[in-house]
Amino acid sequence: MASSELAATYASLILADDGVDITSEKIVAITTAAGIDLEPIWATLLAKALEGKDVKELLSNVGSGGGAPAVGAPAAAAGGAPAAEAPAEEKKEEEKEESDEDMGFGLFD
Repeated sequence: MASSELAATYASLILADDGVDITSEKIVAITTAAGIDLEPIWATLLAKALEGKDVKELLSNVGSGGGAPAVGAPAAAAGGAPAAEAPAEEKKEEEKEESDEDMGFGLFD
């Protein structure tokens, strides 16, 4: 990533830290004050990407994953019942792999 795009990111972080709305005009103003020539498209793209998001919260939740639950999390919540179902599903997948060998040919035949 070029230094001008990084400067736009840093400018966004400065604005978020001060509690100011992140707009392309403010990003360009900060980068210009820092002596960085930034193409306005980068400021616009970054401002639209961060629009309506709490940047501080995004930064504090970087390592948490956020999207998918951890493996085994439903098992802990439901008292272990789904954990018993998981090995059964794995056995079904193994049986499918074994059925390929019943066709009379293998990978190295």
